[in-house]
Amino acid sequence: MSVKHQQVFGITPQVAKQILQVALSTGGQFAEVFMESATNEVFRMRQGKLESTNLSNVKGAAVRVIKEGTEVSASVTIATAEKLLETAKTLADSFVGEKTTDVAEFVEKEVNIVVNPRQVRGDDISKELDLLSGATRGAREYSDEIVQVIALLTKNERNIFVFASDGTWQTDYRCNTRLICQAIASDGKDMQNGSNSFGRNQGMEMFDGFDPVAFGKEAAFNAVEMLHAEEMQGGEMPVVIHNGFGGVILHEACVHGLEATSVAKGMSVFCGKLGQKIASDIVNAVDDGSQLDLWGSINVDDEGTPSKRNLLIENGVLKSYLVDKRNSFKMNHPITGSSRRESYKYQTTSRMTNTYFLPGDSTFEEIIANTKFGLFAKEMGGGSVNPATGEFNFAVNVAYMIEDGKITRPVKGATLVGSGKDVLLRIDMIANNLEYGYGMCGSQSGSIPTIVGQPTIRVSHMTVGGKGGNK
Repeated sequence: MSVKHQQVFGITPQVAKQILQVALSTGGQFAEVFMESATNEVFRMRQGKLESTNLSNVKGAAVRVIKEGTEVSASVTIATAEKLLETAKTLADSFVGEKTTDVAEFVEKEVNIVVNPRQVRGDDISKELDLLSGATRGAREYSDEIVQVIALLTKNERNIFVFASDGTWQTDYRCNTRLICQAIASDGKDMQNGSNSFGRNQGMEMFDGFDPVAFGKEAAFNAVEMLHAEEMQGGEMPVVIHNGFGGVILHEACVHGLEATSVAKGMSVFCGKLGQKIASDIVNAVDDGSQLDLWGSINVDDEGTPSKRNLLIENGVLKSYLVDKRNSFKMNHPITGSSRRESYKYQTTSRMTNTYFLPGDSTFEEIIANTKFGLFAKEMGGGSVNPATGEFNFAVNVAYMIEDGKITRPVKGATLVGSGKDVLLRIDMIANNLEYGYGMCGSQSGSIPTIVGQPTIRVSHMTVGGKGGNK
């Protein structure tokens, strides 16, 4: 990785040490420089015609200094050695004092390479156009009620370089590639959306053997199915949340509350709960950024710490928070390789990578058959959550009723209302069908690619909102 660094960033160890020494000159205890060179590419097709292509390049750096829990930082678009030295001096002048910390010898850690994109950009865009056209065709051919189809292909290619006063000297290369298909169905009076998404931290090789027509057809199916669904009649009932993107409940209502961003400030419902029971005995959950080529995977985080598998919940007991270097000082908690940022323009902090419930012992069929009456949330949508309380409100994009142990009629407009701490304790069945969903998570360090995932789970009772039966 050092050769790649020299080609892209051109900072020698001697210059890096000089920059950090200046940053620490007024008593700073930790200093860091994060450098980035990124290319963003977006292809957009509407109704089978390529509507736009966009290619943008981003290059810059961020410098930060920490002293006695106070952090000062700045970003620059001209990331020359001279500019970084100037920025380090400006930040050091924020403090008053004498130099107390030396710059450790730089060591590039051995890293298990789990992300190694290939075929990122070819001589032409025929493969990209075939994917977009195939997804569009699959959606439009599914039903005459599909009135509009939008297909997107995005690539975010990043080279990063991090060096710090604790001896960190790490580079990383990533390329998050994602295909999205959005279909709109209409019967002349009402309209409903359906979507599908597939992403990996890979190049175009991720689409070898991929069927874009079937991918687009699934988006159209969801739109048409909900177009003819009846309105959900709300109430309290068992809820079966399907695998894949259903894991957004874990992501939003629980693990945001395990990020040091909230915990270190005492603003999480899970503060002080390490080693305590927070979920039912069958619940196990991880955040694992070290899985091969997954959408949220990283070789190292944005502080240069190697990515790892973090066991968050084991048999219902809270085992770990997600912690970056800065908050590790405050919390006396091990660093978990979880520091991430959208770009050099954002301050880095603790964030998720690939977060999911582990598989259980039940089958999907057993969960449905053992549910007398309830809601089957097949496809989850967006929502809102308060990390301090864990209270949430989520839309269900595709839903069905469960009656006498069978999935029956489709319903639309369902919302799930509750709190993460209650839902975790009420999970009474978990299937063995783990799948992943692909999303972008927004927080104070910007928007980053994350996987939300789970097997199918059943929550014994939840409040379900809906307009059905209202006059």
